Amino acid sequence: MRRRVMSMLVGVTLAASTLFSAGPAAADTPPPEFGNDWHDPITAAPPIEKPHTKSCEVTVAEAQFKDFTPYKGDYTPPEKCGKGDWGKVVLRLDGKVKGRQYDRLGYLRIGGVEVFRTSTPEPSVDGITWSVEKDVTRYRETLGRDQQVEMLIGNVVNETYTGIIDVEATLTFYAPEKGTGPEQAPPDRVLPLGDATTVTTPRNSERIVAEVYATGSGGGCEEYWYLTVPDAAPYSCKADEGPYREVQVTVDGQLAGIATPFPTVWTGGWSNPFLWYVIPGPRAFDIKPIEYDLTPFAGLLNDGRPHQVEVSVAGRPEATTGWHTPTNILVWQDEKSEQVTGKLTGHRAGELANKATYTPGSPEHRLDTRGSHKLSVSGYVDTSHGRVETTVTRALGNTSVHRWTEGESTDALESTWTDRETVTTNGRAAHTDRTYTMDGTTTLGAGDRLRTEIALGDRTEKVTTHDGRRTGRSVADDRYEGDATYTANVPRDERHAVGTSRERYRLYGDGPCHDRTLATVQGTLTEDRLRC
Repeated sequence: MRRRVMSMLVGVTLAASTLFSAGPAAADTPPPEFGNDWHDPITAAPPIEKPHTKSCEVTVAEAQFKDFTPYKGDYTPPEKCGKGDWGKVVLRLDGKVKGRQYDRLGYLRIGGVEVFRTSTPEPSVDGITWSVEKDVTRYRETLGRDQQVEMLIGNVVNETYTGIIDVEATLTFYAPEKGTGPEQAPPDRVLPLGDATTVTTPRNSERIVAEVYATGSGGGCEEYWYLTVPDAAPYSCKADEGPYREVQVTVDGQLAGIATPFPTVWTGGWSNPFLWYVIPGPRAFDIKPIEYDLTPFAGLLNDGRPHQVEVSVAGRPEATTGWHTPTNILVWQDEKSEQVTGKLTGHRAGELANKATYTPGSPEHRLDTRGSHKLSVSGYVDTSHGRVETTVTRALGNTSVHRWTEGESTDALESTWTDRETVTTNGRAAHTDRTYTMDGTTTLGAGDRLRTEIALGDRTEKVTTHDGRRTGRSVADDRYEGDATYTANVPRDERHAVGTSRERYRLYGDGPCHDRTLATVQGTLTEDRLRC
């Protein structure tokens, strides 16, 4: 993964919901190589379930992005379809772009609240369209009032990079079904952290969750943070402590939450956009926020004073850019209490273990990384319905082997990240096990033929228990595989690119089943199978 090749393709790069295809039906015979057009982007993720109730649609943004000027507008909620107590709210982004363009990072904020973070596909000469949907019911309180809207997909358009990104964002509001509300009660307040690092929560808060839309991006080495090496190793991307990264949240300087960032691969990633033209890597178009349950700190936060809440990325080299961490504070209130009191009763933070061992070699260099961290926090709140005790434990782990040759003409990484979390509340426990995997190799061979083979995994298993007995289980398992080759350092029409990609997304457990497989050859959709 030679840096001169990577920098040629990365640019200002960035990128659950559902991504829809508006392209042609699958062809019987793929072309011998990529041409000027290919199937529109599509993923195997399950669709957003929608109530069979009255709905109202509002356009929140409609813009063409040619530079780094944000779209700004006004939002007014619909008067019907529930009048603020909607059963579900679904955001939809429809985009189109043609010509030549890098992948770009974007966001949508309503009332200062980040409701959507995304990246874009790289276009064909003839042009592509894509659509993404996301359940945004959790922002119902924000959406219930007139608000200002800000949207940006930073872009550069010139004689070479001609793609203007044209998007429309809409919200569809569904009236609640009789006798029911949302599947989970949305928060009563959503407080954007914004550029400040202080927040004042309502004094009757009984549950507090921070959500962080963390992305390593921007075209520099932090876009490929999982490939960075210590200074002693001869590689083009450096980081003092190696590739281990951890997104941390502190409350008044005390560690309150830890999490593993998802190793997103954007659509120009691993020096090979031909891997991602039709099927993007997991989460590339809908960047999920990391959630931290801060309820053990509610007793401290409920004193009516502003408190310092800060987000940082452990392992990121100092004075480097490339990480974005927009944060919202979600609050559930006790409507029968003017103030909810409580106390932080336990706090155990283990040592952050991070060992990156460099082994020089000829022709191959090697870096072995082992990282881990544990945190346990407990507290209680006294509510109108009794004392609620909450304990949050989280254990992170990362093992990786990075191998490369002189000149980085061969560059390979095999890495696994784990993030295991348990939230226990008065005998009820929610266990969430997250496992992310990446196994890829890029080789620059004879005639500057660059080949990338890569497999990505995104698996989350959730188990709920009550007094030790299991009450529910669900698994979401998203797997991507790709293999693409092209001639580097030549004009686009001389690359003679070929490539295959495949994604299987499974959702199973005690809830509904979803099992869909997609496959492509040279940009043609050759398989679309639904097993459930």
